[in-house]
Amino acid sequence: MAKAKKGSRKKNKLGVKNSLVNNINARKKKGKSRPKSKKTVSKKSYAKMKKNWGKK
Repeated sequence: MAKAKKGSRKKNKLGVKNSLVNNINARKKKGKSRPKSKKTVSKKSYAKMKKNWGKK
């Protein structure tokens, strides 16, 4: 099996290597923020999630 080249790392839409920290910092640099309505989980969807907690 051939190894991938060191310089050819996968990059995401923001143009950075995929990692949580890189994504957060890239969003900050570009000034891309989400509206409050998309930041929070609605009461309806939270209740739906809660119903399934503990089930396998």
